[in-house]
Amino acid sequence: MNLFSDFEQRVRAALHTLFSEQGREVDAGLIDRVGVEPPRDRAHGDVSTNAALVLSKPLGLKPRELGVELGMILEKDEDVVAVEIAGPGFINLRLSDAFWARQLAAILTSGTAYGHSEVGAEKPVNVEYVSANPTGPMHVGHCRGAVVGDAIASLLAATGHAVTREYYINDAGGQVDVLARSAFLRYREALGEDIGEIPRGLYPGDYLKPVGEALKDEFGDKLLAQDESEWLPEVRDRAISAMMSMIRNDLADLGVSHDVFYSERSLRAEGHDRVAQAVQALRDRGLVYQGTLPPPKGQLPDDWEDREQTLFRSTEFGDDVDRPLLKSDGSYTYFASDIAYHYDKYLRGFRDMIDVLGADHGGYVKRMKAAVTAMSGGEAELEIRLCQLVKLFRAGEPVRMSKRSGDLVTLSEVVEEVGRDAVRFMMLFRKADAPLDFDFQTVTEQSKDNPVFYVQYAHARTASVRRQAKEEISDLDLRPTELAKADLTLLEDEGERGLIRLMADWPRLVQLSAEAQEPHRVAFYLYDLASAFHAHWNRGKDSPQLRFIKPEQRELTLARLALVSALGTVVRSGLEILGVQAPDEMH
Repeated sequence: MNLFSDFEQRVRAALHTLFSEQGREVDAGLIDRVGVEPPRDRAHGDVSTNAALVLSKPLGLKPRELGVELGMILEKDEDVVAVEIAGPGFINLRLSDAFWARQLAAILTSGTAYGHSEVGAEKPVNVEYVSANPTGPMHVGHCRGAVVGDAIASLLAATGHAVTREYYINDAGGQVDVLARSAFLRYREALGEDIGEIPRGLYPGDYLKPVGEALKDEFGDKLLAQDESEWLPEVRDRAISAMMSMIRNDLADLGVSHDVFYSERSLRAEGHDRVAQAVQALRDRGLVYQGTLPPPKGQLPDDWEDREQTLFRSTEFGDDVDRPLLKSDGSYTYFASDIAYHYDKYLRGFRDMIDVLGADHGGYVKRMKAAVTAMSGGEAELEIRLCQLVKLFRAGEPVRMSKRSGDLVTLSEVVEEVGRDAVRFMMLFRKADAPLDFDFQTVTEQSKDNPVFYVQYAHARTASVRRQAKEEISDLDLRPTELAKADLTLLEDEGERGLIRLMADWPRLVQLSAEAQEPHRVAFYLYDLASAFHAHWNRGKDSPQLRFIKPEQRELTLARLALVSALGTVVRSGLEILGVQAPDEMH
């Protein structure tokens, strides 16, 4: 249960009661603007509402006066023990020990589903991420988008959305012809030819050697006698297949999977032309015209020509300039194909689409959002999340490039060295649109400076406490549903209460993170929760009365074990959303 949503409803009900008693009528839309959230300073209370600030002006009252009137009604709530009017009119509520005991019990009975909700109402959402060109292995730049996209999808699923995870295979552009030529060179090498230095413009990595060997095994030397127009389609198909198999394996190592792999070539295959259909959909809305574009700002490129083009009126939807749909040779632009791909998503029933892209796609955002709004008549919405670059370091020194890929450090190399958990957590321990420095040494340290270790260690400590409890008091029933029956009001220490309040924030945090599509909030929350738990643990070392296991005080021990078990549950729930393991032991 999201306690803040719960109290939002209570505050609104109190407002209706107040206005009914006074014979006043207030616009329901105004009441809907009333919110409840944690106070900035928890010393001021447990929940805070802006109700008096929102409604005072329409009612012609001073905020504090309205706050006092509303507070008198809220004081009657059995879960409220104190009401305070603060600042210009915020209403701060302090909640009862019994209320917090119920929150703790709810965590135990809900398990890792605690924090999940159905606010998404099974609304279909398409999350497209990774979508790397099938021309080589995944590199660390792809890694961040893969993890961010996967975590966004998990957040949306946790809040009740029907999520489809999708990968768009860019297998129709000139880059896959370059891939085929590069693979053909390795095929000649596999047949014993000395190919010398890889020519500029071809892919130089060793990862294409197995492709060359496979071509030799399948075709022998037959392809050598063919013209490029004959062998290129055959080699291209096999090279793309081999690259996608490699990419799938790399993603599996990272714990990333997709529901749909959508081929760009399929947009114009099997007897239909989705690109032509999408362009026609824009024409039908009067959004395609013949015209000229102003020259680009700054120095004109050598190939600039002021000519009449087929243009999409993207400026009508917030773009900076109208966009071409056809090239000078009459073929479709890449942008037209991208419109068609999103049009296909629309036809598949998606009205909410999320693309997770690299920072180099910043110029793509306005035009693509404009296209989705236009071709759907405003029914569909596209959100684009950009992921900034990742810089690799080892003890503060930049990491050298990989030999295997030719010019980049591969994702598989990073995962192999530091493990999936470290890679995933650290890729999320910073906002996606901020640059990220990834230091191999830091992420393998067992210290507070290594966030993934610090959070996983908190979970391992909760498991350790439970094991120790069974050793010292063998007849304890530590099943969460049984611990939920303990007298949880015995948790009177401020550190214990602070942990309960922090855990009770989790459902709200999940919902806000999903709405903002910002999984880094989950990573930050888990680190804060782990820090609070470790700090409380250390207090117990100095003050024996705070220790979790006190055989001579069985009821207090059960209550504290309930607290520890609930904290382990919340940490595990958060790590599951991030795709990170929650170990019971750390070695």
